[in-house]
Amino acid sequence: FQKHEFFVDMTCEGCSNAVTRVLHRLGGVQFDIDLPNKKVCIDSEHNVDTLLETLKKTGKNTSYLGEKSTQ
Repeated sequence: FQKHEFFVDMTCEGCSNAVTRVLHRLGGVQFDIDLPNKKVCIDSEHNVDTLLETLKKTGKNTSYLGEKSTQ
């Protein structure tokens, strides 16, 4: 799987819960949410567009930061 890093404008636990919800609904993803730095790192076989569209469903400002090397 490719690891992708996204910026999501999360300000609270509720925001990160929204991210968790939409990603669980998508399925086939493993992810870490870094709330203080407003980053979501996703491990998935879905493409970036799908992941970005999914994250945008939270209504938060979201952008793709790039691939994260798995080393």
